[in-house]
Amino acid sequence: MAKYLRTSSISAEVENLIRDAKERLYIISPYLKLSDNIKELFNDKERDKTDVRIIFGKQELNPSEMSYLQQKKYIRLYFSKNLHAKCYLNEKKMVISSMNLYEFSQVNNKEMGILIDRDDENDKNVYEDAWRDIDSILNNATDFAYIEVPKENKQEKEVAKKTTQTKPSTPKQGYCIRTGVPIPFNVEKPMSYEAYQRWAEYGNPDYPEKFCHFSGEPSNGKTSVERPILQKNWKEAQKVPGF
Repeated sequence: MAKYLRTSSISAEVENLIRDAKERLYIISPYLKLSDNIKELFNDKERDKTDVRIIFGKQELNPSEMSYLQQKKYIRLYFSKNLHAKCYLNEKKMVISSMNLYEFSQVNNKEMGILIDRDDENDKNVYEDAWRDIDSILNNATDFAYIEVPKENKQEKEVAKKTTQTKPSTPKQGYCIRTGVPIPFNVEKPMSYEAYQRWAEYGNPDYPEKFCHFSGEPSNGKTSVERPILQKNWKEAQKVPGF
């Protein structure tokens, strides 16, 4: 049955459910600031190719945080404007608590939480009820997959400005590997937003797609999110700035 958690126990159980996630991991927290320990656990999930979805509600991600998250292929980031819930779950366990996922809360605040175990018959219905609400929040959230990472500081802006002045270039146009429509060239994001929304329902990186992200030509199923460029175009694509 459900277990009551205090501050230190909440941190421990959240870390445990992240560590134990095999199929899915959902992080729901209005404020998103990741501790080094949580980042290490996310790195493990990335290597395991675990489906990780993070839903947050305050647009206060600093550039380094955004950059870290968007570099992860198996982490999906979503924004829900009115989100105030704090909930962390994998395919078997769920923690609902007052704790945001950032280090200060884990160290200095007094928090309360509940641990729910899906395998416990007394908790199963509670887990499923909460899951339906989480699924609704996710379906109505804004996908951050195609939001550009902001510049760190003024110095970086100056460097970028000088580079643009000395080496003018036009961004390479790419093509959506599912629909063929023109989009910015980016091997990490080779789909239009609409196509990505459909793909994300299953999230299979090896699912055969229809077009080459580099040339736009039909790929006859030889491209995918994992391999968005046809083999014959690979060397040429590597010459694109920022590849």
